Amino acid sequence: MKILFQGDSITDAGRDRSNPHDMGDGYPKYASAMITDAFPNVDFEFINLGVSGDRTEQLVRRLQKDFIDVQPDIVSIMIGVNDVWHHYLPSHGIETTDEAFERNYRTVLEAIKTQTNAKIYMIEPYLLYAEDKTSFRPEFSRKVEIVRALAREFADAYLPLDGVLAEACIFNPPTYFSPDGVHPNADGACFIGEKYLERISPLIEQLIEKDS
Repeated sequence: MKILFQGDSITDAGRDRSNPHDMGDGYPKYASAMITDAFPNVDFEFINLGVSGDRTEQLVRRLQKDFIDVQPDIVSIMIGVNDVWHHYLPSHGIETTDEAFERNYRTVLEAIKTQTNAKIYMIEPYLLYAEDKTSFRPEFSRKVEIVRALAREFADAYLPLDGVLAEACIFNPPTYFSPDGVHPNADGACFIGEKYLERISPLIEQLIEKDS
């Protein structure tokens, strides 16, 4: 069973890009290990093609090579924070309008639906509290609502990670999971891995049943 992780630096997490099976140090490392433990009788191939700095526009550019050509059984996608963050960085100043964000993401999802047999596992982007990013939240929240609307159309599984982490931060400070509000530390990556497993397990079970 081939599982493809897609996204930006949160997914990339320092992986060796010359080896697509290298999971990096982020949530794919933890999620893949937990999935293997949870389903010991399944032969998994885990592929991480997340690219640091990517926005939805870059996913469209990588669509053929890094999605369609891979032909995964399950593809998970977490994207969106850079579509907002790069708007506010003086060194970037790149605005992705809500309309462009929706159009880009929809292009990716429609291609997966029509050109692969993959189950789609969408993970909403998250933004934890960090003083230098409080100005991001209004635009970021709009992007999250777009992701949720697209998930109602396309997702076979959905992880409402912005909400899940917001809940977790009631009992832990945001820095427990991420020092900058975006990139998870080991505790944050492990936490995301646990939540990832919860939502992907029914998809894996469906595929096992289909093949049996």
